Amino acid sequence: MGEDARDYTIDELMVVTLARQFRNEDIVLNGTVSFIPVAAILLARATHAPGLTWIAGAVGVDAQPEPLIGNTLDPTMWKRCVMYLPQEHMWSYVHRGVLETFCIRGAQIDKYGNVNNTVIGDYARPKVRLPGSAGMGDMGSLDKRIFIWTTAHTPRTFVERVDFRSCAGYLEGGDSRERLGLKNGPQLVITNLCVMDFEPQSKHMRLKSVHPGVTVEEVQARTGFPLIVPKDIPKTELPTVEEIRLLREVIDPHGMRRREFRSTSGRE
Repeated sequence: MGEDARDYTIDELMVVTLARQFRNEDIVLNGTVSFIPVAAILLARATHAPGLTWIAGAVGVDAQPEPLIGNTLDPTMWKRCVMYLPQEHMWSYVHRGVLETFCIRGAQIDKYGNVNNTVIGDYARPKVRLPGSAGMGDMGSLDKRIFIWTTAHTPRTFVERVDFRSCAGYLEGGDSRERLGLKNGPQLVITNLCVMDFEPQSKHMRLKSVHPGVTVEEVQARTGFPLIVPKDIPKTELPTVEEIRLLREVIDPHGMRRREFRSTSGRE
């Protein structure tokens, strides 16, 4: 894949790791404030998946935008697209399974990949009212391949049970999703500390790799439930020099991806 980069930041590692999950045949759309997924989509198209179809902001099909600016739903993201997709048409494609890949971030994520972006606390009298599910509920219930990401790997984010299920993951684990006739579901969870997947039988979150400089013990201490931890945990694969060049010089020279972080270190 090319020479490993040594000069990279955690936001770039997350973008590259997510980009490598996308396939040439994928059709992907992005949500609101999705700088990391959008950068990953553009990086995948510039490297290993040139045939990937991107529905920019759920409107512009196969857009060729300028470098990322302040809003991933901005009309400038639709530049040089092959067609505009009205919202009513876009959702018909979602429901028919044509648009099958989506990236989701939530305020809470539980051990079975259920995501909450609606309320913290009781729904009727919440401690915090969050932005809401938007299209999450549809994406989690319509056979999508879902990639979960968060820049805040803490016990407040990774909880034993979400307070409200905005997006269905593997529900109660095991075959509970399959018994409802739902296919696919969460594939990976990419954070500022590690990459996780789901054990095939229990559907319980499982540690897959840790980022350079991070220990397994640190990941577990910052997760609000016991992870499945295989015997040998590798380090997350490094970005290549070319991937970092594309990110910094072509795709996101203004560093919009860093807006997703609470601190410049990316470890908060």
